[in-house]
This record gives sequence, C-alpha cells and structure tokens, in this order.
Amino acid sequence: MFRYKWRLFWGVIFVAVSNLFAIIPAQVVRHAFDLVKDGIRMHQLYADSSLQQSVYDVFARNILFYGALIVIMALLRGVFLFLMRQTIIVMSRLVENDLKNDIYAHYQTLPLSFYRRNNTGDLMARISEDVGRVRMYVGPAIMYGINLVVLFLLVIPYMLSVNVKLTVYTLLPLPLLAISIFYVNNIIERKSDQIQKSLSGITTFVQEAFSGIRVLKSFVREDDSAQNFDKASNTYKDKSLELNFVNALFFPLILFLIGLSTIITVWIGGKEVINGSITAGNIAEFLIYVNMLTWPVTALGWTASLVQRAAASQARINEFLHTKTDIISQSNFRKELTGDITFENVSFVYPDTGIEALKNLNFSIKHGETLAIIGNTGSGKSTIANLVCRLYDTTSGRILIDGVDIKEYDLNNLRSQIGYVPQDVFLFSDSIRANIGFGVEALPDHKMEQAAKDADVYENIMRFPEKFETKLGERGITLSGGQKQRVSIARALVREPKILILDDALSAVDTKTENAILNNLQRIMQNRTSIIISHRVSSAKLANHILVLEDGAIVQHGTHQALMEQEGLYRHLYEKQLVSETQS
Repeated sequence: MFRYKWRLFWGVIFVAVSNLFAIIPAQVVRHAFDLVKDGIRMHQLYADSSLQQSVYDVFARNILFYGALIVIMALLRGVFLFLMRQTIIVMSRLVENDLKNDIYAHYQTLPLSFYRRNNTGDLMARISEDVGRVRMYVGPAIMYGINLVVLFLLVIPYMLSVNVKLTVYTLLPLPLLAISIFYVNNIIERKSDQIQKSLSGITTFVQEAFSGIRVLKSFVREDDSAQNFDKASNTYKDKSLELNFVNALFFPLILFLIGLSTIITVWIGGKEVINGSITAGNIAEFLIYVNMLTWPVTALGWTASLVQRAAASQARINEFLHTKTDIISQSNFRKELTGDITFENVSFVYPDTGIEALKNLNFSIKHGETLAIIGNTGSGKSTIANLVCRLYDTTSGRILIDGVDIKEYDLNNLRSQIGYVPQDVFLFSDSIRANIGFGVEALPDHKMEQAAKDADVYENIMRFPEKFETKLGERGITLSGGQKQRVSIARALVREPKILILDDALSAVDTKTENAILNNLQRIMQNRTSIIISHRVSSAKLANHILVLEDGAIVQHGTHQALMEQEGLYRHLYEKQLVSETQS
C-alpha cells in the first residue's frame, strides 16, 4: 500500500468531502422543514391580507432555493464518491495485480521439491482466491472503514450538540446492527466456502469423467458415475438452500433494525419537540443522519469479517512468499560451456520423501562424447538429469562442469546452454511453432524446420492443414504420444545446446522411428556432450560410454561391446528386449 500512498491520501480526502456534501443537505432539509412550518403559520397569520401573496412568494422562492441546493449537493457528492472509488478501489486492484505478479515471480524461483510437496490446486488458490480476499480488505474494507470514521467524526459531535438524549436513543440500535451483521456474515461466508468446495468437487468429478470417458464406457460404469454425480449435485443443492435461508433472514434483520432506529427517532424526537428543546426540522435531519450512518455501521460488521478472512489469506500467501529456494548460485559465474561433466561421490536423497535415489556416483563425460544411462524403472536415471540441470542439489558430493562446481554457475546461464527433453513431455496449448521455439527469441524458419526434421516429426507436421501454425490442445492432446515426444526433442535441438539430455525421450516411438531419430542425432551430437537416459538398450548404441544403474548405484560401466561380453544386468536387459521385439 505504501507504493500507492498518494492514492490512499486522496481517497481519504474524497471520502471526507463526499460526506460533507451528504451532511449539508440534511441541515438544508432541517431549515426547509422549519421554513414550511413558519411559512404555514405566517400564511395563516396574514390571511385575507395583501401581504399574504408576498409571504407565499418568499416561501416558494426559499423552498425552490433549498431544493436546488439539495440537488447540487447530491451531484457534487456523486462526483466525489466516484473519485473516492477511483482512488481507493483502483488502488486495491493495483495492489492485487502487484501481489499476483510477486507471488507468480516467487513461484518461478522455487525448486522442484516445493512443487512435489504442494499440489497445483493449492498454488492456484493462493494466487487467485487468497489474493482476492486480501484485495477486498485493501479496497472495500478500508474504504468503508475510513468512511465510517469520517462520518462519525463529522455527524456524531453535531448530533450531540443538538440533543444528547435524542442522539443516544437514535444510535442505540446501530451497535446491535453491526454485531448482528458480523455474525450473520460469518455464517454466510462459511456456507459460501462449503458451496465453493462442493462446486469444486463437482467440477473435478465431471472433468475426470469426461477426460476418462473411454475407460468409463469400457468398464460399463455410466450408471455408477451418474449416481455419484447425483449425490455430489444434491450436496451442492442442500448447501445452496442453507445459504439461501440465511440470506433470507439477513435483509429483514437489517430492515428491522433500521426501522427500529427510525421509530425511536420519531418517538423520542416528537417528545423533545413538544418539550420545545428541538424543532420538527431536527427530527427530519436526524432521520437523514440515521440513514446515512446505517450503511457504514452495517458495513462495519461486514468489513470486520473481511479483515478476518484477509488476515487468514495473507498468512497463507506469506507462508509461500517466505519459502526460500536453496537452489542459488554461489558466485553467479557465467561462461560459454564446453561440456565436460564430472560426478564426484554424488549421492542424492529426495527431500520430500527421504528416498535415496543415488549412491556415491563417480563418472565423467568429455566434451563431444555421448553417455548412455541404462536401468530399470526407479534406478535413479532421471535424477541424474535433474542434477545436471540443477533442478536439485546433491545431498553429498559434487558435480563439475568444465572443472567448475555446478553451484558456482549463474542458473540462467547454465540452464540456457542445456537442451533437456524430460521423461514427462509437456507441450503448451499453443501452436507447434511456439512449442518448438519455446524460449528462443526470433527463431528463423529454416532452423525450426531443421530441428523438426532431426526429430523426425517434420513430415507429421506438414500433414496438418495449418502445418507449424497448428494449435495444440491442452497438454498437446492434438498429437499422439510419439509426436509429442518428437516435438519436445525438436524444442531441445533448436536451442543448439552445449549439453543435450534425452530422458527416456524415445519411449513412445517405435523402433524404426527411434533408429531414424538416433541417426539424425548422430550428426548433432558430434560437437556437444550428450546424455541419453533410457530403459531400452537399443537407445544406447550411439554412446561412447554406457552406465548401468540399479537402485541408485553404478553396477556396470563400459562400451556396448564390453558390456555384452560380461554376465550382468545390461546383457540381461538386451536379451530380454531383443526377444520382446522379435515376438512383436
């Protein structure tokens, strides 16, 4: 808020001025009422006199003047109410925008371990729902709070100066109104949260049902799914009806307490008029003040609830904002990589699960060489790729690139020179062109086409009516599994990285396509360090060296020929896959 202090300052000024233009008409109404009373008396006093018409003319001019003054005051108040909202409410929107950007930017700095601990729904809720609640505090809650304070400072002292007894009795129901609104609003908010959760559950259920419609139909579970939906829908209906019942009580309660305050004002005010301590105009004036104070007092209960919810939401936001990444550069070292990689006694334990993925690994790759890492599922292959990209830091030992500890490199400088094709391919809901050129500024067409050809996906793309401009559905659903993998490979190749990592990137393609891609990669790999991670032995045939992993440890190391001559896991996997391919 300090960033927008001048908006807040002018907002307070506009609140005060707008309230002045609301108080002045009340005093004009008092004079008008008293004028009407005196006018009628004077008109009757000069009955059948030549001065009666003059009295009437003066009376009419004054009433017209008061009426015009009230209209002008109303217009001026409208102008300043507009300015009030344009300063304070706009400030809240700007704060909301800043907060969302700050949270998103902070999310981007956090390591993969953070995303493994927290689900996507929770991350999204904090950047949308929680920020929205904070905005409601920064905007409406502060605006109505300032309005209430200013109005009380301007109106209450004046009311007390007119008549203390009438002021006390008039304001008596208002604290009761504020407390009632506070409790009722809390009930409404609680039930609204329950409805939102119920609706979220229905949405998730329907999304899963439609996404998995083939499974649903193949297992003949349509009726069961419909019954579950009916149950969830009825829960949502029941909670909505409960909220509707509370809302039905909410407004009658407000109207009752406002009406009670009005009746008290007229009753006590009438007695005071009879006693001669105030005029009839004061009653009209007090009624206007009561109506002026009613909404701010009502808003007091509402804003108190907003403040509670905003405080809880800000605490949730701060929990993530105060989470700091441990993946930081120790000296922001920047250089163009050559590609020599060395693992020295590297062990790694996943911080969120405690699983020991790697155990005392020692190996090295020279610039321009290709290393294949082979092993069964869960042997720690992908963990090596994560460590080279520095998505995680080693638990013990160190990784050197070009003789420099990986922790010394500037993160952006390091990652920008690594082409990484992850095991779980992710494509954005954008064109094929945008997906291949992701992270590359002003990508020339010939480079994009060459990358697609090297990944053996060019012909597939050209068969689409819009070719490279073809829009992909959510998570690249337009493409087959193999096509998605090949587009992901093209995305890595187009960057012309110094280090290329393929993490099981050929698992969804057939043997023929795999051979075509590997033959293309043979040319690309000549001048760069390459790491091919796979559970298929056939992917390792281009490698200068092969590592065989089992339970996070290196059990075999050598060339294809040397490993085939040994009795061990590599030969066992090769023979097993050879039999499988022969049978298929």
